[in-house]
Amino acid sequence: MSTMQIIYAAIVFLTVTAAAMVVLLPLAPNRAKQRLDELADTPAFGDPAAQAQWTRTIVNVAGKFAKLSLPAEGWENSPIRLRFLHAGYRGDGPIMLYFGAKTLLALVLPVLVYFYVVLGDAKYTMNGMLAQLLAVGALGYYLPNLVLSRLVFVRQREIFENFPDAADLLMVCVEAGLGLDAALVKVTEEMRLKSEALAEELHLLNLELRAGSSRDKALRNFAQRTGVEEVTNFATMLIQADRFGTSIGDSLRVFSDMLRTKRRMRAEEMAAKIPLKLLFPMVLCIFPALLLVLLGPAFIQIYRILLPTLGGQ
Repeated sequence: MSTMQIIYAAIVFLTVTAAAMVVLLPLAPNRAKQRLDELADTPAFGDPAAQAQWTRTIVNVAGKFAKLSLPAEGWENSPIRLRFLHAGYRGDGPIMLYFGAKTLLALVLPVLVYFYVVLGDAKYTMNGMLAQLLAVGALGYYLPNLVLSRLVFVRQREIFENFPDAADLLMVCVEAGLGLDAALVKVTEEMRLKSEALAEELHLLNLELRAGSSRDKALRNFAQRTGVEEVTNFATMLIQADRFGTSIGDSLRVFSDMLRTKRRMRAEEMAAKIPLKLLFPMVLCIFPALLLVLLGPAFIQIYRILLPTLGGQ
């Protein structure tokens, strides 16, 4: 390899390593440190002012590139804004990072591929080169969509898995004599220890109710922010129970039992899919190695003894 190829390979290695660390480190937090910070009542990630300043700097840099892919108007009411709400992002900073990442990846990835092809002395026609650069640019442009979809899926799954517990606790509070608004406040305080995402959405629901918004509107906004089907059914159930004067405790008892059944059925469904998901790794990875270990010595003995015997040697 030439010196330029070694330098290019080192640059690509460092870039991919840095990108992987940036993506994977937030996904694997130090749970022990978080628990100690909670007990000590200190911030989990250092100085909040320094963190806010660092975040503003990144947003300002990304905002310059975001203007190239940000729609001119109407994007505030577009489905992409609703997807950010489902992922738990409500400010303009994550949106600027999102569109800035789309622009940077669409420009940087084709440049890296172009230098790789030039330094690697690969033989491509002009049309083949353009098609490859366009494909890489399109991949970089739509890669943030995949990341956003993953964040939405993880948050909605967390809300779905913890919502039956919140419904049970709400039923207990209502049957103990608390009003629905006071019960929601109590459930928010208790659920904060288990699911921060669900507690945050319930807290916003309580703030809307305290601000004077009608219960119907606040519940519909709660369902729209989460995007979870079970939360939508919960909001519809409470609205109908309030409108027709039925018992909220009985409605919550039936609804919580249905949620627990649905959560158990989904867990059984995921468990039933495990054998099928294990089939391809076993066939492609485990079985060849197993056959090599078991039949390898037999093939060696056949090659050494049987084949010369059959050949008359």
